[in-house]
Amino acid sequence: MTSTTPSTTTTTTTTTSAATSGSAPTGPIPVPVDGTRLDVELVSEALLGRWADARRTSRDRAAQPAFHRPLDASVAERRERVYAQLQELADQQMSLPMLPEHLGGPNDNGANVAAFEELVVADPSLQIKAGVQWGLFTSAIVQLGDEEQQKAWVPGAMSLETPGAFAMTEIGHGSDVQSLATTATFDPDGGEDGEWVLHTPFRAAWKDYLGNAAIHARAATVFARLITNGVDHGVHCFYVPVRDADGNLLPGVSSEDDGEKGGLNGIDNGRLAFDHVRVPRRNLLNRYGDVAPDGTYTSPIESPGRRFFTMIGTLVQGRVSLDGSAIRASQLALHIAITYATQRRQFTAADPTRETVLMDYQAHLHRLLPKLAATYAGAFAHEQLLQAFDDVFSGRGDTPEAREDLETLAATLKPTSTRLALDTIQECREACGGSGFMAENQLVGLHQDLDVYATFEGDNTILLQLVAKRLLSDYTSELRSVDRAGIGRFIAQRAEVLAKRHTPWARLGQSMSDRGNPRRAFDSMRQADFQEEMLADRARVKVEEVALALRGTAKMSPADAAAEVNKHQVEMLDAARAHADLVRWRAFTAGIEALDGPGAEGSRAVLTDVRDLFGLTAIQDDLAWFLLSGMISPQRGRQIGADLRRLLWRLRPHVLDLVAAFDVRPGHVRAPIALGGEQERQDEAAAYYRAQRASHDAPVSEKALRDAAKQSSRRR
Repeated sequence: MTSTTPSTTTTTTTTTSAATSGSAPTGPIPVPVDGTRLDVELVSEALLGRWADARRTSRDRAAQPAFHRPLDASVAERRERVYAQLQELADQQMSLPMLPEHLGGPNDNGANVAAFEELVVADPSLQIKAGVQWGLFTSAIVQLGDEEQQKAWVPGAMSLETPGAFAMTEIGHGSDVQSLATTATFDPDGGEDGEWVLHTPFRAAWKDYLGNAAIHARAATVFARLITNGVDHGVHCFYVPVRDADGNLLPGVSSEDDGEKGGLNGIDNGRLAFDHVRVPRRNLLNRYGDVAPDGTYTSPIESPGRRFFTMIGTLVQGRVSLDGSAIRASQLALHIAITYATQRRQFTAADPTRETVLMDYQAHLHRLLPKLAATYAGAFAHEQLLQAFDDVFSGRGDTPEAREDLETLAATLKPTSTRLALDTIQECREACGGSGFMAENQLVGLHQDLDVYATFEGDNTILLQLVAKRLLSDYTSELRSVDRAGIGRFIAQRAEVLAKRHTPWARLGQSMSDRGNPRRAFDSMRQADFQEEMLADRARVKVEEVALALRGTAKMSPADAAAEVNKHQVEMLDAARAHADLVRWRAFTAGIEALDGPGAEGSRAVLTDVRDLFGLTAIQDDLAWFLLSGMISPQRGRQIGADLRRLLWRLRPHVLDLVAAFDVRPGHVRAPIALGGEQERQDEAAAYYRAQRASHDAPVSEKALRDAAKQSSRRR
C-alpha cells in the first residue's frame, strides 16, 4: 500500500517497482507483491498513538524552514534565532494544551508533550528551549503553585512576556537535588507579611547549566532549602524575579554565561547565584508546603522524604518528553541511513556491471536493523508512558501509587531511549561513511545536540539506580505480603526458577524439544511465550540475586548498609536494564496485537519479525548469563546468531516500508543523501557506464585482456 505522506511515497514506490518491473531485486528476497506486506499507513497511524492530531500538527510545524537548525550560524546568532522561534511558538499557543481549565486550557497534557517531542527533528535547541520555558519553568508554577499564583505568573510565562529559567541543578550536587545548598530563610519582619531571603552560601551552590539563565530569563523557579523558625524543612520551590524588563540583573542576583557547549548552542545556558535576595512570602510555590506570616510551617504530607519526592515527581514531564524525543531522533537517523543504504552502491562482487547496494550486505543489515527493531519497541513503550503521564497530570488517575508507577516507568525508559538514540545516530553516521560526517546530512549535528540528553532531566545511571531500588522494594514488599499459607507456594515457585539455573533439566528439555533441528529451534525461540519467559525470568532473577546479596543490610548501620549497596551497584543497574528490555518487549507485543483493519494481517506478520529481532537480540546480548543460569540450552545458544541473520534477510525487503511508517518528511530530513542526491549520482554513473559499454571506442580493461589471454592459452 502506498503511503500518502510526502516522505514515504517515493520510498514505497521505489521498493514496489523493483519487484514488479522484472529488474533484479534490491535485496536477496524480492518484496512480496501478493504476499506479506507492511501497510505503511496503518502502522504509521499506530505509531502516532492517541494524540495523532497533535503530532501531525507539530510535524507540519517542524517541516517549516523557519524552525530549522542552521548549519553555519555563530552561537550568538543561534541564540537569537531560537529565541525568535520560541516567540513564534508562543504566538501560536503551542503549549496551551498543558494548562488546566481554570487557566484557559484543555488540560490535555498528553497532547502537549506529544507535540513538543516532534520539534526535535526541526532543531533540538528550539525543542529544549521550549521545554525549559513551558515544560519546566511554567510547569513548576502550574504543578507546585496554588490557583492565585498560577493566575499571577502563568500568563506571562505562556506568552513569553516573562522568559524563565528552572533553577534546580547546583554545580556541587548535580542529580542529588535533596542535598542542594541554596537556602531560603523566612524573615517574618520583612515586607507586608514576611519575606524569603534567598542565598547562595558558596561557589558550589551556584545554580548551573540553566537554560535561559545567561541572557533571556526574567524570572526563575528556584529550588532552595526552606528554613523557618530555625528548622530546615528541605527543598522547596520559589518564584524569583532575576532581571528587569530591560534585561538588567536585579540587585543581589549574579549570572554567568556557560558559553559554547558540545551541542544545543541555540540555548543560552548559564549560572545564577543569590546574595540575600528578598522575595515576598507568597513567592513560595505552596502546594506541598506553606509558611504563615508568623513563620509556622505546614504541609499536607507529613514525611519530609515523601514530601520531597512527591514535589520532584510533579516534574516528571521532562523525562517523559525526552524519552519520546529520543525515539523520534532515532527514527530520523534511521530514515536517513536506510534510505541512503538502499541507493548507495559499492563494489561489484555479484555483478560485473552493477555494484551492490549497501543494504544488501549482511554487515549493513546487522548494524542497522537491530537498532530499527529497538526503535519500534521504544516507540510503542513510549505511548504507554505518555498515556500514564496524561492520566496522572490530568487528574483522572492521580493517586500516589499511579505517580510512583509513572516515575518508575519514566526512569526506566528515558535512560534506555536516550542511550539508544546516541548509539543509533552514531551507527547511522558511520553507515553513511564520509557523507554521514558532512554537516548538511544532519547526523553529526543531531548527535551533538542529543549528547546531553543522557545526563539532563536525570543522569541515566542515577535514574536506573532509582528503578533498581523500586524493583527491590517491590520484591521485598511481595515477600512481606505472603501469608503463612502462601509461603510454601512461593518457595516452590522460586525453587523451580533455581532448578532451571543450577540443574541441566531446563537445558535438556530444550534440547529434547529441538532434537538437534535448527529449524525447530528457530521456530521455538520465535514463540512469544518463549521470549517473554526468558526476558521476564531474567528480570526477576537479577532482582532476586541483588535482594539476596543485600538481605543483611537491614541489620547494619546506615554507613555499612550504604557501603554494601555500593558493592552491588553494577548488578542493580543490570537488573534495571533487564527490566527495561521486558517493558519494551511487552509494549511492542501489545502494539502488534492492537493492529486492526485491512492490512493488519500482513503488518502484524512483518512487525512480529521485527519484534522477534528485538527480543532475540536482547537475549543474545546477555547470552552468557542465560547459558550460565541454565535458562537456555547450548544448542539454542549456538543457534541464536544464525536465527538473527535469518531474520535480517526476512526483513530486508521491508526496510523502506518500516522507515516510511515513521512519517519522516522531507522538511524533517534535510539531508541531501536521503532526498535523492545519492540516487541522482548513482543514476548518472550507471548511464555513463552503459553508454561507455555500448560505444565501440571505449577503452578495454587490462584485466579483461589478461583473462582472455589466459583462456586462449588453456584452449591451446
